[in-house]
Amino acid sequence: MGLQVGDKAPDFTLPDQAGSPVTLSDYLGTKVVVLYFYPKDNTRGCTAEACAFRDSYESFTDAGAEVIGVSSDSVESHEKFAGQHELPFILLSDKDKAVRKQYGASTLGVVPGRITYVIDREGVIRHAFSSMTNIGGHIDDALGIVKELQAA
Repeated sequence: MGLQVGDKAPDFTLPDQAGSPVTLSDYLGTKVVVLYFYPKDNTRGCTAEACAFRDSYESFTDAGAEVIGVSSDSVESHEKFAGQHELPFILLSDKDKAVRKQYGASTLGVVPGRITYVIDREGVIRHAFSSMTNIGGHIDDALGIVKELQAA
């Protein structure tokens, strides 16, 4: 895993599922960001993870956080994936994997990993969780950290 707790989250701009640019720093000062990297739209694990974030989305937003998913899939693929599974959050297309590389979000350095970061309102990483199989851990751990940050 690349970035660690306490590191400053690198800023970036990527297109969302509608093709509109989304910049991480636009959220600083107002929201905690749950930034999760996943391997591919419409695969079993990634669909389960996206749907778990969807089912907990209201809990995240109630606690002052925005959920943002990132993979190297195209804008069109994200649009279909989000529509098919009624995903209420942002999916970003990192076609050349530049942001994934910035964050070190790979397994064994080459395989696109499943890594979730919680970034506080100052842009500092407060939580990093990497697991290809423990989908619930991504959601439960991130939500716990978001609630701690909200209470602080």
